[in-house]
Amino acid sequence: MASLQIGQREIPYELCRSAAASERRITVTPDRVEVLVLACDGDDDIAGFLKRKRQWVFNTVREMERVTADRHAVPRFITGSKIPYRGRKTSLTVRRTDAERAAVHYRNGFVVDLPHWVGEDADKLVASELKHWLKQRARRDVKDIASDYGKRFGLVPRSIRTADFANGWGSCGPEGNVLINWQLIFAPKKIMEYVVAHELAHLRHRTHGPKFWRFVSQLQSEHDAAKAWLDRHQATLSGSFLDNI
Repeated sequence: MASLQIGQREIPYELCRSAAASERRITVTPDRVEVLVLACDGDDDIAGFLKRKRQWVFNTVREMERVTADRHAVPRFITGSKIPYRGRKTSLTVRRTDAERAAVHYRNGFVVDLPHWVGEDADKLVASELKHWLKQRARRDVKDIASDYGKRFGLVPRSIRTADFANGWGSCGPEGNVLINWQLIFAPKKIMEYVVAHELAHLRHRTHGPKFWRFVSQLQSEHDAAKAWLDRHQATLSGSFLDNI
């Protein structure tokens, strides 16, 4: 495995080449750093890309280590816990009810009603119900945003769905099927709007050339700020905390 030397820190990374990729990308997770490059890239291209991104990699790896440590410190889903939602941390209230099924409500914070029969698995059930609710809300938001762009710009995909992504925030297939990463529900809504606009723009322009970016700017004037936000937060914008209990 290759490594990137930044000061006294050596950061190992996995290099992946892709014939389908249209741009280079670095992904940082708690377990590894992946550098995705183009199939035609030579050693100088890769070295130059890593040199430009070296400070970002260092900062992101350090931030990921901090966030991971914080997650391990507060693993439970109880009243008073904080749940990320649309760019901010919202409070969680867990209540007991005499109902037979769990239910999630949002009223300036999350309220989870747990049925009377739930015992030691309360944390897991709360996490499962929250994840289901957040996925449904992400699906609804994405469809509403796409519908608005369709009305204003005539961009109508063959289908648009939310999905789990190992890497990336969205995709637009050659037949016009759009997929959006549901974990964008943890980002400010304008960030989700940018990703939806980005993928819908591929219905007109398949590659990330100048015409594509000019069209994206017509769809969303603040796309540069949204893209920069994603670059800064891609390592920590995750719902994996819902599974780590």
